[in-house]
Amino acid sequence: MNIEMKHDIALVREPGVLITDGSSAMDLLATARYETGCSAMVLRKEQIDESFFRLSTGLAGEMLQKFVNYQMKLAIVGDFSAYTSKPLQDFIRESNEGRQICFQPDEASALSWLERG
Repeated sequence: MNIEMKHDIALVREPGVLITDGSSAMDLLATARYETGCSAMVLRKEQIDESFFRLSTGLAGEMLQKFVNYQMKLAIVGDFSAYTSKPLQDFIRESNEGRQICFQPDEASALSWLERG
């Protein structure tokens, strides 16, 4: 797994879709924790199956629950403006107000959010 560390945060550099279901989310989380010892991670939205952004599929809830349960903070980086679903927009906004999961436009913003603790 191609993982870069920056300020005790795992930056996943592996190309392609890595998360397609709860099991693959758990595999990625466990691999990052084992290889780096980190408790925070940055993923690009392209590394997550597109069904994540259709809340009705349940992938977002299943995946993010793994990160919460295993106390791994997560920043998802990308351009989310193409998603016009009000429930998804509300979900992103509410996540960004919390302390566990965030959606940021770029890596620098994600790192800043994660470093604030």
